[in-house]
Amino acid sequence: MNLIKLLQTYGYQMLPPALALLTTVIGGYLARRLLFASLARWAKKTTGQFDDIIVHAIKGPFMIWVLMLGIHLSAQVSPMPAKASNLITRILLFLMIISMTAAGSKIAGGIVRIYGTRMQGTLPVTSLTQNLAQITVVVIGILIILNFLGISITPLLTALGVGGLAVALGLQDTLANFFAGFHISLSGYVRPGDYIKLSTGEEGHVADIGWRATTIKALANNLIIIPNLKLAQAIVTNYHLPEKRISFSIPVSVSYGSDPDRIEQILMEVVQKAIPEIPGLLADPAPAVRFNPGFGDSSLDFSLICQIGEFADQYGVQHELRKRILARLRKENIEIPFPTRTIHVHEEPPKTVC
Repeated sequence: MNLIKLLQTYGYQMLPPALALLTTVIGGYLARRLLFASLARWAKKTTGQFDDIIVHAIKGPFMIWVLMLGIHLSAQVSPMPAKASNLITRILLFLMIISMTAAGSKIAGGIVRIYGTRMQGTLPVTSLTQNLAQITVVVIGILIILNFLGISITPLLTALGVGGLAVALGLQDTLANFFAGFHISLSGYVRPGDYIKLSTGEEGHVADIGWRATTIKALANNLIIIPNLKLAQAIVTNYHLPEKRISFSIPVSVSYGSDPDRIEQILMEVVQKAIPEIPGLLADPAPAVRFNPGFGDSSLDFSLICQIGEFADQYGVQHELRKRILARLRKENIEIPFPTRTIHVHEEPPKTVC
């Protein structure tokens, strides 16, 4: 009975706010369907991915923003006191700034991830650079929130400076790895996807450069975790710089009775035929045969020099070329000698006994 009386007394007052909220939510839902359907059709016609990044970032919080707008409109048409209405508006604005900061952080990370590799002179795309872009947006959002709340950032920066010094002393190794990772990313000498080899023997493709460590994926499909500080201090050979293409040589030894010109011709015929058939073997620059190291202890030694697309291609290419060279030398009846030694025995004349 009391509930019925309450509704009869205040129901008409709650009707406009309820209608405003319901209308806003329904309108927002319909607008969401129409808007994102149009964006999806538009995205299919474009070659870039910027529109996909935007759609992915705002699709999730869109209905939350609509609900916030509905609550705001309901508060404006409700009979509640102006002070309460203003408080609700400030709370909603505070939540809106937070949600838009989160969406902006996603957009910044997506832009760095997709477009960072296409822009010359920028940082390589790593989890570190993506996180830095996202943190920049978050910091801007925090400053806007502090300004909205009327909090002066000057005392806060002073407190952070004093506290940051204490934290830096306690996290020296962590901060050293962080700044070393930032330096590695900034220099561009080690990038995700590059094949590198350290002076300590570790080698593989760079999978990622993180806050604390760099992850390398070895050819055996294992992950090698190297602290950024160790990587920055190591002697590193990058097989993808200045370009991925590298050369390698295959030693070939034949007997001293072989004709060097004929051996050179055979090796060139083998490699020229193999170029279109073996993945990774390049025709330009052209392969070459050199009579080097030359005169061995028991053989004539040649070197077949070839170019391959990248470091990891050499294993499969050498495997195929060696099989083809061996088959061709056997077909031509060219001997591949074993190491030999010639021993001369001198017999001394018998000694005469007086």
